[in-house]
Amino acid sequence: MKIVQVPHSVLSDKVKPVEKIDRKLETIVRNMVTTLESEKDPEGVGLAANQVGLSLALFIMKPSKKAAVTVCINPEILSIEKIPDPTKKKLPHKTGSRARLEGCLSIPRLWGYIHRSPKVHLRYTDLTGKMHERAFTGFEAVIVQHEMDHLEGIVFTQRVLEQKRKLYKEIDGELEPLKI
Repeated sequence: MKIVQVPHSVLSDKVKPVEKIDRKLETIVRNMVTTLESEKDPEGVGLAANQVGLSLALFIMKPSKKAAVTVCINPEILSIEKIPDPTKKKLPHKTGSRARLEGCLSIPRLWGYIHRSPKVHLRYTDLTGKMHERAFTGFEAVIVQHEMDHLEGIVFTQRVLEQKRKLYKEIDGELEPLKI
């Protein structure tokens, strides 16, 4: 599958719910996994269906090379741990929230620091049709929030700018501040 890039309209529109889990959807997920695992520069850790041109409420995540792939169909955030206002310069360290560098396969070579919640509780269906409710923390919580943003038609650069942070362009392996 080919990863679509900004400014493709599918990335800025809210996706549609998955109507049924069938062989066609299984093939889509299998192809998404292959696509995600083939991304090496940078390595991908999550992929939303709209990033491969499909307006479907579906994302996959694989937080490390050895991790199993988590398939989230029609995901819904049930709760999210609040963090202090990320536009403030100093956040209390004990919040568990710190700005992490994020990038996106749909916006190659662009990076930015974003404050995300350290914990998110998600309801989703897997490929077998089983419903799950699960709390994700740390890096997995960041991935979930990033992918959920995709399903809402939001890309990470919007979050960076909302939080009044800088974007960086990768040039020869170095990050240079982007002049906007």
